[in-house]
Amino acid sequence: MSPPTSTDALDRPVKAEVFNHLSIRRRITNNTATTFFVASFVVALVPLVWVLWVVVARGWYAVTRAGWWTHSLRGVLPEEFAGGVYHALYGTVVQAGAAAVLSVPLGLMTAVFLVEYGSGRLVRVTTFMVDVLAGVPSIVAALFIFSLWIATLGFQQSAFAVSLALVLLMLPVVVRSAEEMLRLVPDDLREASYALGVTKWKTIVRIVFPIAMPGIVSGVLLSVARVVGETAPVLVLVGYSRSINLDIFHGNMASLPLLIYTELTNPEHAGFLRIWGAALSLIIIVAVINLFAAAFRFVSTRRR
Repeated sequence: MSPPTSTDALDRPVKAEVFNHLSIRRRITNNTATTFFVASFVVALVPLVWVLWVVVARGWYAVTRAGWWTHSLRGVLPEEFAGGVYHALYGTVVQAGAAAVLSVPLGLMTAVFLVEYGSGRLVRVTTFMVDVLAGVPSIVAALFIFSLWIATLGFQQSAFAVSLALVLLMLPVVVRSAEEMLRLVPDDLREASYALGVTKWKTIVRIVFPIAMPGIVSGVLLSVARVVGETAPVLVLVGYSRSINLDIFHGNMASLPLLIYTELTNPEHAGFLRIWGAALSLIIIVAVINLFAAAFRFVSTRRR
């Protein structure tokens, strides 16, 4: 090995200086980017915290009052702060639940087709239609169901019509979340199953779905949390009722968004309390669904 020349000795300080300069430059860039992103996060967090604080401050008295979760507004006068949101809570849960019963199987089958079976033009058309459906506003979905289900087919306004509109809003979310979870399953597991002589549909049911199930369930719960607060479908497709209606196919049925909209016309202080109490109740329901989804995903991951 030849000894270092004088040129190498002179280049070392230059290289060290260049390295230090680049290191300082990277550090400054990193600190600037970190500051920018933290500031953006704080700016986005301020209105969220402010809205949450206002809703909690104005609705806490209502949701903590006895009978709020277990009574309806049947026989309650507009100026009387009594009763509760039991009828609206039931309507919200039933409408979202019926929409989930219809949209989850359709969404899962569509996702399986796109990931496991589909190819060519049909996949591109299906993907395009799912993307289009994901961008449809809720009022457009409500008007479509009204024109088809009520005006054309002759069915009456009901909570089931609301569920049909919610299906159009839930379906693209379910398809996309299930599709991504199915694609995360390693192909090696599929190939090993095929090598053992297992048919494709059994591989999907017994291997692919159990592995992807935590993410699929979380996506379904998040899609439910998205639609429980939709207002346009309930305004167009069903009327408001101050008492509970157990029949999803006939008659008016209340929901939390519809109760909020209806009480906006009430000038009494009781109406003000019901509005903010119903808003806080809706936030609590959405938060519980999101927490349940996160807990399910965490428990499922730990079991592996």
